[in-house]
Amino acid sequence: MSPTPKLRSLADRVRQVALFEVGGLLLITPPFVWLSGVPLAESIGLLAIIAALAALWNAIYNTSFDWIEGRLTGRTADRRPPLLRALHALGFESGLLIASLPIIVWWTGMTWLEALVADIGLALSYVAYAYVFNLAYDRVFPIDQA
Repeated sequence: MSPTPKLRSLADRVRQVALFEVGGLLLITPPFVWLSGVPLAESIGLLAIIAALAALWNAIYNTSFDWIEGRLTGRTADRRPPLLRALHALGFESGLLIASLPIIVWWTGMTWLEALVADIGLALSYVAYAYVFNLAYDRVFPIDQA
């Protein structure tokens, strides 16, 4: 195995998670309200709860993924190739979908199928957003190798 490359600091990880979740809420809430028919106040509450869950999952998933990738390749996360970035985003959203589906059913009163469709729509939106966000974040805030 390769030596473990440097990971992001706690402060850097907190900044990454906070920027990701705030940006996601601003970008995803309007289309969710429009497409789901869930009223704005309910949508904001639901998406804020999912964002809190996602923030926790984000920190755990990204740190674990970065550590494993670093151990296997010796590469830091900011040097991740495009295909692995896509798999990273897909894995993150799949885990979040499993955790958020029951919350959507409970919060909105949707059927499981309706909630699954809504959750898949959210997940697909966030996969694209996660790919672009993390690529931009890694370019703006590279991991200091010093």
